[in-house]
Amino acid sequence: MDKNCEFEVCKCSVIHEEIVDKVKKNIIDDDTAFKLADFYKIFADSTRVKILDALLISEMCVCDIANLLGMSQSAISHQLKVLKLSNLVKLRKEGKVVFYFLADDHIKLILNQGLDHVRE
Repeated sequence: MDKNCEFEVCKCSVIHEEIVDKVKKNIIDDDTAFKLADFYKIFADSTRVKILDALLISEMCVCDIANLLGMSQSAISHQLKVLKLSNLVKLRKEGKVVFYFLADDHIKLILNQGLDHVRE
């Protein structure tokens, strides 16, 4: 740390009591914060994000996703399992083929807003 830097230290416990009270009444609880953090951890893997982006365009089977991303079916299946357990994707069977799709419109919205943000 630069010896010339000085940080102003707050000498009281609350400066804006009404703001702190308002936020305290409305801030999410610890359990909800934990669940939300876990939810966003799913998006921290680029393979999962690419899978979700592909499913944003169309439902797909494991074979097609593996071909699209140039990965093994086993690797894709593993990521799809993570996404399914996190309730981000669902599946439907057509004969022996399993198709994956985004679980709901919230996921579409989150993906689209995230893409808009990083493309700005």
